[in-house]
Amino acid sequence: MKNDIHPKYYEAKVHCACGNKWTTGSTMPEISVEICSNCHPFYTGKEKMLDTRGRVEKFKKRMTKSEEAIKTKAVKKPRIKK
Repeated sequence: MKNDIHPKYYEAKVHCACGNKWTTGSTMPEISVEICSNCHPFYTGKEKMLDTRGRVEKFKKRMTKSEEAIKTKAVKKPRIKK
């Protein structure tokens, strides 16, 4: 292997805008990020779904209707031709 072609590897200190700090390995000694897993809405459960056209409600209504239809239908036996 060739010498001196790889970048120096640091134990990087990462700082988030929310104040969270941790260390990780990186080629940069310090990293600052705007959002992390402690403040990201998806990971904290504060995510809000925006559905302006009502597509989610339409889908849920269609699914409940099809589930009810499946429950009410009797299981048909296959016909045997004679």
